[in-house]
Amino acid sequence: MPAGCQEYASADGGSSAALRHVVYPPYWCSTLGRRNAILLDVLGLSAEESLAYRELVGVPSTTPAELAARVGVKRTAALRLLSALEQKGLAARSGEDTTRFVASRPSVALGAMLVERQNEVRLAELELGSLDEIYRAAAADRAAADVVDVVEGKAGIRRRFEQLQLAANDEVMTFITAPTAVISAAEHTVEDEAVARGVRYRLLFERAMLDDEPGTYDQIAGAAAAGEQIRVTDSLPLKLLIVDHELALVPIGSAESPAEGALLVRKSGLLDALEALFEAEWSRGAEIVGSAGQIGEIAPDAIDDVDAQLLSLLLAGLNDKAVAYQLGTSLRTVQRRVSHLMDLARVETRMQLGWQAARLGWSPSSSDTSR
Repeated sequence: MPAGCQEYASADGGSSAALRHVVYPPYWCSTLGRRNAILLDVLGLSAEESLAYRELVGVPSTTPAELAARVGVKRTAALRLLSALEQKGLAARSGEDTTRFVASRPSVALGAMLVERQNEVRLAELELGSLDEIYRAAAADRAAADVVDVVEGKAGIRRRFEQLQLAANDEVMTFITAPTAVISAAEHTVEDEAVARGVRYRLLFERAMLDDEPGTYDQIAGAAAAGEQIRVTDSLPLKLLIVDHELALVPIGSAESPAEGALLVRKSGLLDALEALFEAEWSRGAEIVGSAGQIGEIAPDAIDDVDAQLLSLLLAGLNDKAVAYQLGTSLRTVQRRVSHLMDLARVETRMQLGWQAARLGWSPSSSDTSR
């Protein structure tokens, strides 16, 4: 929440007029911020005005002194806030006592502001479309050297990485290799917003990520549960992000010669080559799932979620130790589960288990591999 993520609440949790100042823990801040977003971001009120208005709508009327006591500010500051709300049509002076202020009905006062903002957004959308057309026309005349832009520094790469995903409309394709020095797993939260908009995600992980990077499987399972398609392959030649078949982000440096920078590749023969590289590597990857429900089993009750996770990791080439590490269990438990699966499939070797798992619909390879 803006202004230090703090609010004011009744000291006894009820309707008492005695209030205490509350500073919320950090993990509450995002929730409070979303709750006040319509007042702060959408309608353009300051954090202080938002707080004052919320207090005002909860009482029949108030004076500057009373509001000052409720929100913990000086009387002059409270008067300034009430005057600002009055100018914006959110408050009015009482007819019986002009020293007291009453709140305007939110559905009327805020509704008018909201309509005004919606009109501004529509105009902005029209201008954005016009600017995009101008940009596309200019892009068609770019020289060969203009096909690639240079993004400098870790901060620049992180910012462009987020911008590209937030602007995605169709599909995001990416190679994820170790180490994730610039874009960590914790910084992939923009994926959630894109997936919620219906953007298709295809993520190809280098197997070393599952061997060496803690928490990688938890990240994969969460992404798979959200509808993203995940595969693992032995090795990848580079890190790569392709968005909507129009832009790609590629690191400048290599494993032998690291450098803090990236290339932003626009639509061109080079981008076509990068897309072809992605599709070739994707076709060789092994799909990873987070639950039995994601593999389209022929016999839905044949295996549980942990069995499905274990099988997908084994088929991706991980050894028992790495599987146990990623699933947060013991090596002995992994081996016992593999033995159980072999008995269930009526096979003698792990190679036979892989073949039989595909035939019985227990593995991701039995799903639609054309995705």
